[in-house]
Order: sequence, then C-alpha cells, then structure tokens
Amino acid sequence: MGLTSNKVLMLAVVFAVVLFAGTVWLWPRLARRSWRAVGGRVGLLLATQVAVFVSVGLAANQAFGFYATWADLFGQENGEGVVVDHIADGAGDPVRVVSTSRVAGVSSGVPQVAGQIQKVDILGRTTRIAAPAFVYLPPEYFQDHKRKFPVSVVLTGYPGTAQALVDKLHYPSTAQQLAKGGKMQPMILVMLRPAVAPPRDTECVDVPGGPRTETFFAKDLRDAVKARYRVDATPASWGIIGDSTGGYCALKIAMHHPRSYGAAVGLSPYYKAPIDATTGDLFHGDKNLRNRANLFWVLKHQSAPETSLLVTSSKIGEHNYKDTLRFIKNVQDTNVTRISSIILPSGGHNFNTWRREIPAALQWLSARLVSH
Repeated sequence: MGLTSNKVLMLAVVFAVVLFAGTVWLWPRLARRSWRAVGGRVGLLLATQVAVFVSVGLAANQAFGFYATWADLFGQENGEGVVVDHIADGAGDPVRVVSTSRVAGVSSGVPQVAGQIQKVDILGRTTRIAAPAFVYLPPEYFQDHKRKFPVSVVLTGYPGTAQALVDKLHYPSTAQQLAKGGKMQPMILVMLRPAVAPPRDTECVDVPGGPRTETFFAKDLRDAVKARYRVDATPASWGIIGDSTGGYCALKIAMHHPRSYGAAVGLSPYYKAPIDATTGDLFHGDKNLRNRANLFWVLKHQSAPETSLLVTSSKIGEHNYKDTLRFIKNVQDTNVTRISSIILPSGGHNFNTWRREIPAALQWLSARLVSH
C-alpha cells in the first residue's frame, strides 16, 4: 500500500485507537512498582505516542502532499531525473502519456465534455532531465482540432508532488469551472514539481556539473509540450505559476527568460535561492550564478524584463510579507516589468491559503495570455 493510500492512514488511526484503549484498560494492572510494570507502562505510552505521531504525519502528508511514496519519504529517490540514453540523439517522443483520467467533479468521461488529465513523462532533449507531470486538456481542445491553446506551467513547492496540484489544489477543476463561467479562457495546464532531480532541491538553478533545471523549464519543457500538443510558440501564450519554491521558480524563470514566458505568478514566493541541506552547493563559487538567483539583485543590476508578474502574501501568517512589499516596490521602479499582487488579511503558508488565491491568479494569468 502506498504512502498516500487511505487504507494506510486508516490502519494507522485504528492502531493508535487500539493502543490508546489498551493503555487505559491495562493501566491498573501495571500500577505496581516492579520493573516489569514500569517497563509495561513505558512501552505502552511510547507505542501509543508513536502511533498517534504516525497517524498525524500521514494525515498531514495527505493534506499537503509533502511526499508521494515511501521511497520519497526515506530519501531513496535519487538520480532518476536524468536520462542518458534514448533521447540523447534527439529521437523519440519528448512527452510519453502514461495514463488518462477525468477531471474531478465532472460526471462525464467524454473528453469533448469533461476535458482530460493525462499523466505523462516529459523528457528534456538538451538537459537530459526526465520529469513526471500531469497535463490538463480543456474540453475545447477536443472540440476544435485546429485551435491552438495557451499554456500555463504549474509548479509545486518543495518537496511537493505533482499529484497534489490535481487532488489538493484542484487546478484542473478550478480552471474548468472558471472557463465554463466565462471568467477565463480555456488553457492547457502542465503540472509538475520543480524538484526534477529528487531528492535534491535545485531551486530551478543550472547547477554547475549538476542538473540544468532552469534550462529544462525555460527551453526543454516548452519544446516538449510544443512537440506533443497544439500550443502557440510565442511567449505571450505561455505563463508559469507556482507556490512557495514553485512560486520563486516561476518568478525567476519568467524574469530570466521573458522570451519563454509572458507572465508569471508566485503564490507565497521567496525571492532568493536558499542554501541548506536539501539544496547542497548550488553555485560552486560562481558569484554571477548566485547573484542571478537573487531576484532583488536582478532588478537592480540587470535590464528589466518585458513580462508581467503577480505575487501573493498575507499580512498575518506569511513570512514573506515584508519582502513581497519590497519586491513590488522594486519592480514598480523599473517602469518596464508589470507587477500585480494579492495580499490577504491573514493566511498561512499552506494549501488552504493557496486555494483561496488560485482562482483569482488563474483569471489574472488568462487575461495576459494570447490564444489563436
């Protein structure tokens, strides 16, 4: 049974309840001062607390999508983001469809009515990075086979799972409802996590001697999607949105590559790549690379990019509030890059906050993307 399985969670909860009831029932028998009685009390208390901790941890992981599998949880996923053989010569399909599913909340399974979610593997031809993803195709994609659609790349935080973008943050169902209500145009969503070389957090940096994550998102991902789906190649038809680490990546990639993405949304983003145990040494002493990963430095020392940005924060509950206000001011000072914001009165760094922001963010993104 998988880490995110409901059966695993239920078994953990039942085990915790049984241990709690057993502790209450056996406590009088273990009230003596013998070493066996003391050991029994310690063992029952410890086992009960561990069972409760596991239950809470499994529930939190289901709610926030931190880890997708047991291997992911125990750090056993490594190196699988790099492809060496079958795409090195440029041959093969850069997007391989693994399975298809319907959009949650839509009773019909007909793609022309309900749209479709495809689980895919995306292969980067130049970076040799492979990344699992989900692609949402709106109903209109199957109705008009000559029409080209705008694209929004959707990124999770770290560690995050692409599945959480579908099941927890409800991007496909939200996009479909907004389009059905005439509040946004139909668009293709390409949903994945920025950690394309798990378990390492590359912060969407081209790591010297390591994964070229920024190039993957700026070039390879676009090329792969264009080769498979009916999309427009112009930057004005491409947007990128993400939360937390994904939000930082979205802003950075759009600022560094305005010829790839015409608009970007950072939900609770930060503005400078951290260096910690999950990232390792991202820059290898390259000062220019480190500076480019700091969006405040980019705004001050490089030409302002022709792109549109949206950032979000909360006055209470988000640590990025002051930095976000500073970022907005710095972008305004460029008089070139366009900036918008969503500032909530309160809201933590979590899925519930981002679900409150996603509908408005998708409408903002839709209004800035061109369709043909």
